[in-house]
Amino acid sequence: MKFSHLPTLFITAILLSACATTPKSDYDINYDFNQLNSFTAFSPSQTKDPISAERIKGAISETLMSKGFVADEAHPDFRITYTFKVENKPKDSGVSIGLGTGTWGSSGGISIGTSVGVPIGSNTAKIQTIQIDVIDAQSNKLIWRGTDKFNFDAGGEDKAEETAKTVTKILALFPPQQ
Repeated sequence: MKFSHLPTLFITAILLSACATTPKSDYDINYDFNQLNSFTAFSPSQTKDPISAERIKGAISETLMSKGFVADEAHPDFRITYTFKVENKPKDSGVSIGLGTGTWGSSGGISIGTSVGVPIGSNTAKIQTIQIDVIDAQSNKLIWRGTDKFNFDAGGEDKAEETAKTVTKILALFPPQQ
């Protein structure tokens, strides 16, 4: 069995996994999350991006309701708050390392090479980070926090879809499995 494509597959897998983000969460280990049934969501009090704020709030409500929670403004078991920030995506360093294999006649070989590139043009890509907090409505205590981020180039429908996907990924960790 030949393994001539293994180095290429290995490097491709590493590069693809580097592009994906994994949501992170933390929670009060002594809290009984089974008692939570209803929620209310609050938008940030001041934001320079009300469009993103409404998208996040809508995605939070939709995701929680799909998990069986009920929206209740008057008597919620928990409140949802969130923050978000947008930053410029860091420019790539322009340094890359390559690994290759090949054969020539009856001989084979492996080569390693590097290249240094000079970025041309402006980098307009942005990173949006979303943090979602779950607060017990009775004690006003933070009981769960989740965060994740995504890359985007422009607003509109693509950003709306990425926002919804990111909120869903974050809330997939809520409530925690204790």
